[in-house]
Amino acid sequence: MLEPILLFIVAAFLLAGFVKGVIGLGLPTVSVGLLATAMPPSRAIAIVIVPAIITNIWQTFVGPYLRDIVRRLWPLMAGTAIGAWLNAGMLTGPYARYGTIFLGFLLVIYAAVGLRQFVLKVAPRHEKWVGGIVGVITGMISAATGVQVIPSMPFMQAIGMEKDELVQALGVFFTVATLALAFNLSTAGLLDQTTALPGVVAMVCSFAGMAIGQGVRTRMKPEVFRRWFLIAMIFLGIYLAGSAIYSLI
Repeated sequence: MLEPILLFIVAAFLLAGFVKGVIGLGLPTVSVGLLATAMPPSRAIAIVIVPAIITNIWQTFVGPYLRDIVRRLWPLMAGTAIGAWLNAGMLTGPYARYGTIFLGFLLVIYAAVGLRQFVLKVAPRHEKWVGGIVGVITGMISAATGVQVIPSMPFMQAIGMEKDELVQALGVFFTVATLALAFNLSTAGLLDQTTALPGVVAMVCSFAGMAIGQGVRTRMKPEVFRRWFLIAMIFLGIYLAGSAIYSLI
């Protein structure tokens, strides 16, 4: 009989994989957000690392744009690795207990930006230096929360990537960002045998959820699902931040 926490992990990653299968992203955002309701964010991030890396590697090589993506996004990816290294202590240092609060607010901001669908534009001549700055900020946020979509996702949309290229670019970027985060976790001793079984369960459920999500994607409008997903993220973020603040009072 599975322990309650493993059953919770199964449900969380089936849902997170389903979301990624339908809209092409959201695995770490959903899974870390849900797991953080039952465990410290650092442990939640440690469990999500392996499924995130493997699913993103798969997404990286689905498409013909890899060379162009690396050429355009290398400052973003390098900056993300640097930012994650600079903020590595956030998961285990004296401010680690505030990670859930930060994660909650970040989920709300991410969802609100997605719902408003801000139209931002970055001129080609500014892509490199803006990408580097965005990368450092994204890496620092990722090191504290495990979430890598702010502000990297708006930036990739702002430089004018087409739909198919953007999906592959997300896979490339998230692979690099997740590997940088995995280095932080390994250095801090958070990747050990206690995360092995949950990680395997999470990986299997992620792929199962993705397969279901990809099947559903052919039968529904992704934008409709995306809207309700973002609304749910707002409520989850409010709950995480509110409960964490209440526990500190």
